[in-house]
Amino acid sequence: MRIILLIILGCFGNGMLAKGQESSVVMQRLAPAAMRSDLVLLKKILEANHPSLYWYNSKASINSSFETLENSLTDSLTTIEFRNRVAGWISEIKCGHTVVRLPKKVSRQFQQNKVAMFPLQIKVWGDSMVVLNNPRRGDTLLTRGTILLSINGYNTKAITDRIFSSISTDGDALNHRNQVVSNSFPFWHALHFGTDSVYRIQYADPAGRTATTTIRPILPAERLAQKKQNDSLETVRGPEISKRKMQQLSRRSLIIDTLQRAAFMRVNTFSRGSLKSFFRRSFRKMNALQVEHLVIDLRNNSGGKVSNSTALTKYLSKQPFKIGDTVAAISRKFRYSRYIQPVVPFWLAMNLGAVKAADGSIHYRRYEQHYYSPKTRHHFDGNIYLLQGGYTFSAATMFIAALKNQDNVTIIGEESGGGYYGNSAMLLPTITLPKSRLGVSLPLYRLVMDKNRAKGRGIIPDILVPPSSAAIRAGVDLKTDTVLSLIKTKKPSR
Repeated sequence: MRIILLIILGCFGNGMLAKGQESSVVMQRLAPAAMRSDLVLLKKILEANHPSLYWYNSKASINSSFETLENSLTDSLTTIEFRNRVAGWISEIKCGHTVVRLPKKVSRQFQQNKVAMFPLQIKVWGDSMVVLNNPRRGDTLLTRGTILLSINGYNTKAITDRIFSSISTDGDALNHRNQVVSNSFPFWHALHFGTDSVYRIQYADPAGRTATTTIRPILPAERLAQKKQNDSLETVRGPEISKRKMQQLSRRSLIIDTLQRAAFMRVNTFSRGSLKSFFRRSFRKMNALQVEHLVIDLRNNSGGKVSNSTALTKYLSKQPFKIGDTVAAISRKFRYSRYIQPVVPFWLAMNLGAVKAADGSIHYRRYEQHYYSPKTRHHFDGNIYLLQGGYTFSAATMFIAALKNQDNVTIIGEESGGGYYGNSAMLLPTITLPKSRLGVSLPLYRLVMDKNRAKGRGIIPDILVPPSSAAIRAGVDLKTDTVLSLIKTKKPSR
């Protein structure tokens, strides 16, 4: 299972970009008839293929919102403005895997750093916004941990409300939006508010008093200079480890503290990283070193392959487990297949690996019926601490859900982004709308992990550790500190 990352890039609107920075691709406008045509087609495709279109909102409610959107398309819009409106409607489905992406030509303008952007990296939660990083080292006002109150006259609630309205979530697991925006605030801000030549910032100074200042956007030339500087530093340091090794370390890593008999495993994805061999080596090593405490950090894990999350679960679960009570699609005919890619591999998977039930739905029986047995060799039976947050999604949520309530497992952090009851994904082709070229991810299977769980929220941690502006300012990781405190309270068993 793989989540389509929700980093939607855009920049335009009220912005005062220099002529040399404007892109005809970005500013391209769509005629009302073209937008309505794409919108009607999208609704037909979803109705024919989406397994959970009315899981959280009624058909009447979804249709009413659609009609309101369709009737509002009376004037031309930029592709990005149209994207925002479509995404607002899609978000009412409350499926975190059904998301709207910009056309590749539009996204490329920002991926290649060709557009000026809001300069500050911001941590967002609820109505709070706190500075994570300011690339201008000489700025002594807007430093790490500074609380922002408004940007260009919009208070934090107005900003987050507008941005959050176009981000899809699993049911009401709203913490996902916080982390998605925190990961790329400049892009999301530009997507909804454009880029200005100057940003007026209202913030709280160290004494808690309201103060104001102005900052300018970070220009493409500045980003290019920063990249060259970083590349130069890497050259001076020398190639200590290979590029492939660096990539693998960014995906997963293991550190063992032999003094505390504690292992710290970070798994940022279940997609790549030679994970099965990594897990095998890691648990063999932990067994040899008699590790008693295992911390697994999944705060940046947005999902990936079910086979990889299952492989890790086998080393930790005390009892046999299965993927879900229900794994079902409404059809395997791929109606409107000319607009859905890729079709062939997914068609084969649904026709060769699934069966049609009496009610007409298509079930993947192996995931519904097969119980996976825990590993007997190098199985970990010590204390397990799972760190999660709003970006913990999809297969990562499935992994944590399978271990929740096990007597040696403690979940620490914030509510997960992925739904605890279930989600819609497994197979994720993309719809490409012919007029606007917007892409919309299309989950094909509805997964109910456990029908006895409450539907609508993410996994609630055993120990809630919310963000803190003071901790951000001090560079303190509260969630890791909480784990370390718990480990110190445990008496050694050997």
